[in-house]
Parts: sequence; structure tokens; C-alpha cells
Amino acid sequence: MSRTDVPAPSPADQHRSAGDGPAAPRARRRRAKRPLGARLRRDWPLLAMVAPAALLLLVFHYLPTLGNVIAFQDYNPFVGDDPLEAFLYSEWVGFGNFEVLFRDPLFWDAVRNTLTITAFQLVFFFPLPIFLAILLNSVMSGRIRGFVQSVVYLPHFFSWVLVITFFVQMFGGAGLLAQEMRQAGLEPWNIMTNPDTFIILVTAESVWKDVGWGAIVFLAALSAIDQNLYEAAAADGAGRWRRLWHITLPGLRPVIVLLLILRLGDALSVGFEQFILQRDAVGRQAAEVLDTFVYHNAIATQQWGQGAAAGLFKAVIGLILIVAANKMAHKLGEQGVYSRS
Repeated sequence: MSRTDVPAPSPADQHRSAGDGPAAPRARRRRAKRPLGARLRRDWPLLAMVAPAALLLLVFHYLPTLGNVIAFQDYNPFVGDDPLEAFLYSEWVGFGNFEVLFRDPLFWDAVRNTLTITAFQLVFFFPLPIFLAILLNSVMSGRIRGFVQSVVYLPHFFSWVLVITFFVQMFGGAGLLAQEMRQAGLEPWNIMTNPDTFIILVTAESVWKDVGWGAIVFLAALSAIDQNLYEAAAADGAGRWRRLWHITLPGLRPVIVLLLILRLGDALSVGFEQFILQRDAVGRQAAEVLDTFVYHNAIATQQWGQGAAAGLFKAVIGLILIVAANKMAHKLGEQGVYSRS
């Protein structure tokens, strides 16, 4: 049949072709969308499974968020006959608590210590679970790998009291290391009470406690990498380091970016118990972080409004850091915490 013999499309065909434009998939999705009742009847087992976790989030996370209102009050829990009346009848001071907080040099000392410790741990702690996961993944014997994993996971389940007690027994003034150095005629090192090296001490404690636990996520990401890529690279003559650089690290990159964003969002939360237990030994100047500042200068002194203001400040800064880091991840081609629609 020649080109001139092709029949002209009918009006029905033209209408059908027009319906296959860019808006057609959305229209078909709208037509195929089930009513709410039908979707509830279909998904009720899944909703029932999620309901307890959603209830916990509502009761222990979202409802307490309403308590941030005391950051703008001179909150007095003894006003009124119940907690609700205390919220309603406490004097409204606006940003007065923030003004007092921002004029306090102790607050900025705590912020500076917190950010310094976070930056130090990002450099010297954050990469270690990645290296540990790569090393464990390279162990061929499943029995040896399982044993090493059990050993390095175990400290995560110890309390900070036990971890710090262990470090005191090993590196304290009367600890094992000090005794051995005295017997050798050497002057023992001041490790547990030296404010100049406190940042190294708390990072070492965190590494010993959590490096194995942090490797779990990266081990899971390594197991998802296609092994055929390694075999093809080895067949092409790529050595161990080239396979690591061109296959392993790119496969881990999305997880690394995600965890780095989450860690940046927690930049002002380096912990409470670890620092409160060692604060008296090294002094406030070295061990005072934002969480311990809130405890000593707000809760212990019953300055509830200033404590809530410090907590709200920390949350807002964390939100800003997460959003900024997530936008940077999008520009680098990664999904981040959430993807753009």
C-alpha cells in the first residue's frame, strides 16, 4: 500500500490518540483509584499492625511537642489544680526565655563543646563502621565472621555506667595501665581526668561501644550489591582496591549519605549519660554539652521555660541541618532522607 492509500484516522481514533497524552496516566489513575471504604476493607490487617506503633508515636512524640509552648512562658507547674491549668495560667513572656538563654555565656560554651565533639566524631568515628563492615564482608569463613560480629556487637548493649567503669578500671589513676607504668618506673598518663584530651576519650568510648552496632546497616547494604559486578571486574583484571573503589564504595554511597544526613540533624545531641557521668572528673569547661546544660541550668534550678527554649533551639537547628544536607544530597544525585516528588 502506498503512502497515499493510507486511510485518514477516524474521529474516534483521533480522540483515543489525544487521550494518550501526558495527562492520560493521571486520569487513568484517578479512574482506577478505589473508594476509601474499599481500601480500608482491603488493608485493615496492615493498618491493625501499624496502629500500636502509630499510637506510641502519637502519645510519646507528637503530643509532647505541644509542650514546647512553655518555651514562651514563665512556666510554673504549681499554678492551677492540674497540668492543663498550669499551661493556661503561666505568664506569657514571648521570646524572653530565648533572650536570657542567648545572653548566657555558659549556653554558648555548651553549644561550642557540642559542635566540636560532633565534628570530631564525624571525622574519626563515622567512617569506622564502614571500614569494619568492609573488613567483615571480606572474611570468607562464615563461622569466623559470625564470631567477630558477636564480639563487636556486644558492647552496644552495655550501659554507659558499665562502659565508663571499664575505662576507669583500665585507664584511670588506679587502673591497669597506670599500675603497669608505675611498675616500669614511668609516670602514669592522666587520661580519665584530663580536660585537654576529653574529646578523644569520649570518642574512644563511643567507638568501643557502638562501632560494631553501626556496621550492621553497612553490612546489609553490602549484601545487596550484585556479586556479578565483582566477578566481571575480576575477569577484566581489576584488583582488590579497584573493586573496592569502583563497586563497593559506590554501592554504599546512598546509605552513607542517608546516615550522614541523619547524623547532621543530631549535631546538637551528642548524648547525656556519657557526659553527666564524667563531668565532675574533667570539669564543666570540657564536658558541658547542650543536654547537660539543660539539666544543670534549667531542670535542676526549675527554670522550665529556659530549658524548653534550649530544647526548641536544638530541634530547630537540627531541622535546618537536615533540610540543607538533604538538598545537597539531591544536588549530588542521591535520594537522601526523602525524595523530591
